[in-house]
Amino acid sequence: MGIFKKRQYGVISINQIEEKDIPVVPDGTWIKCSNCGKILYKKSLEENYNICTNCNYHFRLGSYERINQICDKGSFKEFNKHMRSKNPMDFPNYEEKLKINEEKSGANEAVVTGECEIGGNKAIIAVMDSKFLMGSMGTVVGEKLTLAIEAATKRKLPIVIFTASGGARMQEGILSLMQMAKISSALARHSEAGLLYITVLTDPTTGGVTASFASLGDIILAEPNALVGFAGRRVIEGTIKEKLPEDFQSAEFLLEHGFIDNIIKRQNLKKALSTLLSFHKSKEV
Repeated sequence: MGIFKKRQYGVISINQIEEKDIPVVPDGTWIKCSNCGKILYKKSLEENYNICTNCNYHFRLGSYERINQICDKGSFKEFNKHMRSKNPMDFPNYEEKLKINEEKSGANEAVVTGECEIGGNKAIIAVMDSKFLMGSMGTVVGEKLTLAIEAATKRKLPIVIFTASGGARMQEGILSLMQMAKISSALARHSEAGLLYITVLTDPTTGGVTASFASLGDIILAEPNALVGFAGRRVIEGTIKEKLPEDFQSAEFLLEHGFIDNIIKRQNLKKALSTLLSFHKSKEV
C-alpha cells in the first residue's frame, strides 16, 4: 500500500538563496544564427567577422561595423553626419519611425559616407545600413551618396559603395525614385573623369538601388549568398508564369550568369579592395 504514499521533498525557502549565488548571463551574450539555428557566442562571432562558424552565414552589418572592418584604423572621416530626413510627403507616423530606426541602428540615416584609407589607399566610401528602415533610399540617402561621389570626383579619388537596401523609400514617394537618376548622373561624371567605382553588393540589395547605382560599378563584387535583385521572386514567377531556380537572385547565381565580377568572403574583402585600389593608383602614376 505504500506505493500510493506521497513522496516527501525537502523545501527550501527562496529567501535562503542569496542573490550573489544566482548565475547571471548578460543580455546579448549568445546569438542564434538565423540561417542554421546554431547558438553562437557573440564575442567569438564578432572575432570571426560576424560569420557563422557552422554554416558560413554572413550576418548583416551596420554601417559603422562595416567601416571598422574595411577602413584603416583612425583613417575614416565622415561626411554630412548630421543630415537627417524630413517628411516631404506628410506620411503618417514617418517622423516617429525615423526616430525609432535611428535609436535601433545608431546611425542618422540608411547610409554613412566619408573619406578613408583602405590598405593605405585613399578612397571615398559609402556604406548602406539595412538596420535603418531596411536601407531604403530616401532623399537624404540620395543626397549623401551624390555629395560623396562629387567629393570623389573633385578630389580625384576612387569610390567604394557597399549596398544593402530594400529599394526606394515609399514614405517619400516620387522624391525617393528621383534619387536613382541623381546618383547615376553623379557616377557618370565620376566615370568621365577616369576614376574607379567599386560596388560591393551585400544582403539584401534590391529594388531601385539594384536598378541604378548598385549595377553601375566598374567592378562589382558581392558577399557570399547575398540576395540581389529588383522585383521579388513571387512577383516575377507570377508575371512569367514559370518556376524560378532555387538559387535565383543569389550572388552565386549572378556570378554564374555574368552580372557580377566576383564573390569575396568577408574576411578577405579589405585585402581585395586594397589590391584593386592599388592597381588603380599605379595606373594613375
